[in-house]
Amino acid sequence: MKVKGSIALVTGASSGIGEASATRLAAAGYKVYGTSRRAQSVQRSFAMLPLDVTRDESVEAAVGELIRREGRIDLLVNNAGFGVAPAGAEENSIEQAKAIFETNFFGLIRMTRAVLPHMRRQGSGRIINIGSVLGFLPMPYGALYAATKHAVEGYSESLDHELRTRGIRVSVIEPAYTKTQFDANFLAPDSRLDEYRDVRAHLDTVLHDVMANADEPAVVADVVLKAAIAERPRRRYAAGRLAHRLQLLRRFAPASMVDAGIRRDLRLDARPTPLTRGPVL
Repeated sequence: MKVKGSIALVTGASSGIGEASATRLAAAGYKVYGTSRRAQSVQRSFAMLPLDVTRDESVEAAVGELIRREGRIDLLVNNAGFGVAPAGAEENSIEQAKAIFETNFFGLIRMTRAVLPHMRRQGSGRIINIGSVLGFLPMPYGALYAATKHAVEGYSESLDHELRTRGIRVSVIEPAYTKTQFDANFLAPDSRLDEYRDVRAHLDTVLHDVMANADEPAVVADVVLKAAIAERPRRRYAAGRLAHRLQLLRRFAPASMVDAGIRRDLRLDARPTPLTRGPVL
């Protein structure tokens, strides 16, 4: 994919993976527009547009403004999203389930639908969706987030089949743990049950410990650029050593072995106690 003069749009670019990806793309020669729900006064190497991916009119306005300024869009990076604090699946209400899907999945669909008419007219374009290793692995006590990332995987793969004959390709980036403010924006369960109190506390400690040694956002940003410029892009890209290892395990290890490893490392078959080592996920 041609880089110099290409126009890129990166959602959720005010911090973390989105900001790192937008910065990396700009350094490589893209003209980048990032987005954020809130006004930004920080000086960056790319322009910012206001955008709330949960609102149709906001998506239409942001994409319309970019087309008004540039006349085209060559790359969309769907990064905007949030997670749910560790909890039993029954501790999250239907309203919370709808809220996380509204951003993590339907927001991605809104953005995709908004840019595709322009990419089809151009006869070219690339869409990169920020997924997760939880898009192909389960996350006990993180069922809603894992469900959104599984949905992203299925949508992206189907879409890539539909669009490749029109010069448009779709890829998913699958990071593992990444050092961002992601966990600071976790959605707390709204139906806390005493039955899950101990395991919630246990997994909060696990997550805190694992995040201390997580990959930097730049690791994911490098893979975003790799997918963006690839002559023959793959549908899936692992980002980071742990993500590569988990991808291989899921592909080649027996399902029973993967299942047992997850339960053992999270100690799901015993009373939760502090872990002596990090989990496999």
